[in-house]
Parts: sequence; structure tokens; C-alpha cells
Amino acid sequence: MIVDLSLPLSEETPTYPGDPEIRIRPWAFIDTDGYYMNVIKMGEHSGTHVDAPAHFVPGGKTVDELSLDKFVGKAFVLDVRGEEGPVKPEEIPDSGYYGKIVLFLTGGRELSPEVALFLVAEGVKTVGTDHMTIGDDTTHTIFLSEEIPIFENLANLEEVLGREFTFIAFPLKIEGGSGSPVRAVAIL
Repeated sequence: MIVDLSLPLSEETPTYPGDPEIRIRPWAFIDTDGYYMNVIKMGEHSGTHVDAPAHFVPGGKTVDELSLDKFVGKAFVLDVRGEEGPVKPEEIPDSGYYGKIVLFLTGGRELSPEVALFLVAEGVKTVGTDHMTIGDDTTHTIFLSEEIPIFENLANLEEVLGREFTFIAFPLKIEGGSGSPVRAVAIL
């Protein structure tokens, strides 16, 4: 079974404040051009997307320079909804992260820098969230300086809560990209 963890991309998809809005315009039509195609204009961090180190780390790897194995692996979801403010280390289990992709069902909360430091020390492979941002600049920098990609705007995490699954979310190969939209899925 495959669960889609991606938001649909449309002009109604929310974007982070200050980021470019998504624009989708028809370019060609079957009845006049013999084929159908749209023009898409958006920022690299639109919809469900991945942040590459270059997004916050000067000289950091761009999305096309990261190893593809960073975007696939064994994953699980942590439910940290219900509290207020940034997620603190005492709200999450104290082990079981090494080599895993950890996705957070936050209900709009961000991870604290302390959680980021803990997960890096525990050997997390990749992290993700259902929120538009994983956390503040410090939280981003902690993960990205260790070449741990960050997935943001994930959807349907409730459907895989309590289960281990294979997570796959490959980015577009954008040369020099600070991130990329992805089609994230969970394979059960």
C-alpha cells in the first residue's frame, strides 16, 4: 500500500510568508496546438518540498549535489500535537533514531534547536514535518550543516502514525537549488 504524503500544487497551495506565490498558466491546448501543457512559476520551497544545506549554510550542498540515498529510507512518525510552543526533547522518545527518517505530526508546532541537536547526535538520517517550517533559523542550520535534509509541508501523516514504513521523496535535480518540490510517499 502506498500513502501519498504530498500536498497538491495549485494556486491555492499556501506559501511561506514572503515566498513567491504559485502560478500555473495554460501554455498549449490540444484543440489548437495538438498537445496540452502548463507553465508553472513558484519558489523551490513550494508545497511539499525538501530543504538542501545551501538553504541556510553558506557553501552548503545544493539539492542536486546531495546523495539520492538521503531521500529514501525506513521512517516513522512522531505525534507531538497537543502542546504549545516549540517541541522540546522531553516530548519525544530518547532513542531509536539512528539511520531513520523521522517525520513530525505537529499540528503547526516547530522543533526547538534542542530537539535538532538531540536528533543529530542520535544519528537521524532525515527529518520532516507537516508544518511549513521545521523551526527557526538555528534549527534549520543544525540539521542542514550536518547534511540532514528537511522535508516540510508533508500531508496525511496521521495515516501512517504508529507504523514503520519506507519513505521516498526525490527532489527535482535543480542545479544550484536550495530545495525542491517533492512527491513524498510512504510504502507500507
